[in-house]
Amino acid sequence: MSTHHKVFYKKSQEMEEVEDNSIALVITSPPYPMIEMWDEIFSLQKKEIKAALEVGDGLLAFEKMHEELDKVWKELYRILILGGIVCINIGDATRTINNNFQLFPSHSRIIQTFQKLGFQNLPEIIWKKQTNAPNKFMGSGMFPPGAYITLEHEYILIFRKGEKREFKIKTQKENRRESAYFWEERNMWFSDVWNFKGISQGLNDKETRKRSAAYPFELAFRLINMFSVRNDTILDPFLGTGTSSLAAMVSERNSVGYEVDKNLKETIEGRFQKVISFGNKYIEKRIKSHISFIAERMREKGPTKYANENLNVSVVTSQEKDLKINYLRSIKEYNQKFVLQYGEIKK
Repeated sequence: MSTHHKVFYKKSQEMEEVEDNSIALVITSPPYPMIEMWDEIFSLQKKEIKAALEVGDGLLAFEKMHEELDKVWKELYRILILGGIVCINIGDATRTINNNFQLFPSHSRIIQTFQKLGFQNLPEIIWKKQTNAPNKFMGSGMFPPGAYITLEHEYILIFRKGEKREFKIKTQKENRRESAYFWEERNMWFSDVWNFKGISQGLNDKETRKRSAAYPFELAFRLINMFSVRNDTILDPFLGTGTSSLAAMVSERNSVGYEVDKNLKETIEGRFQKVISFGNKYIEKRIKSHISFIAERMREKGPTKYANENLNVSVVTSQEKDLKINYLRSIKEYNQKFVLQYGEIKK
C-alpha cells in the first residue's frame, strides 16, 4: 500500500489543482482575524484591511479579513465529496482599539458563512489549550465590572457537505472496518472538550517562527481517524509547518496542502523526511496504550469477548475486530510528490 502527498506553495483561494468532489476531509487552522501577528498577512491580501486598522475601525477590519477567508471556504464546497467533512481550528480574538477592549468572534462568523454555503453544522469541539496561568487576567484586577474573562480555549468547528457519507459496495465496507479505532479512543476522541497544550515548532527563522501557529499532531491525527477512512485524501488550505499532512501519512491517508509562505518549504519537507521514525514510534505508543487499557479492563471485568487478529490484541467490541494499523516503511519524492510505502505489523 502507498499514499501520496503534495504541497503547493501558493494562495489557496483558487485550488485549480484539486478536482471537484475529490477530497474526503479538510483540516485546517487559518490565520486568525484580529490577532496582531496575522495583520500583515491579511493587509497584503486587501488594502482595505490595512486602511481599517490604521484608522482604528476594528469591526470593518474584522469583516474584511473574513471576506478573504470566505474565498477559501467557497472552494471547499467544490472540492469536497458528498458527505465530506471540514474541521476548522479557530480562536476568537480580544483586542483594544482606540482604548476600547472587545471580542471579535471569528468562530461564529465562520459558522454563518458555512451555513450560507450550504454546509451542515455538526457539534463542535472546545480545545482547552491551558496556555495561560490561572492567576493571569485582563482588565482592572479585583474591581468590578472592568475585568475581562481570559480566553483559554479555541474551537474546532465541524461541517459536512450534504448528507452522511455512505459506503455501499463490499470493498468500501471492508476498508471502513479496517479504518476503525479502539473503543477507548472513541470514548476520548468524541468528547466535546479536548485538552492539549500548544507546541513549539522548533523553527530557526525568527519571522517564520513568529507566524507559525501549528496545532499538535495528536489533534490532527484524531480528526483524520474520526472523519475519514484509509486511502482518503485530506486537504489543508493553510498547511503551515505540515502537521496535517504528517498526520495523514501516519494514518495511511493521502494529502494535499497549500502554504503561501515559501519560507516554510524547508521546514515542511524536512518534517516529511523524518516521518518514518516519528510515525512508527507514534503507532507503537498507540498499540501499547491499547494493550495497557485492555490489561486494566481485564483485571476489573474479566476477559473481553473479541480479539483483533491483525494486531494480535483483545478488543472490547466487534467493530474493532478488523482494525488494521500498518507501519511506515519508506518515503520518496517523485515529481514534487512524496510517496509513502507501508507494511504490516509483525505479530
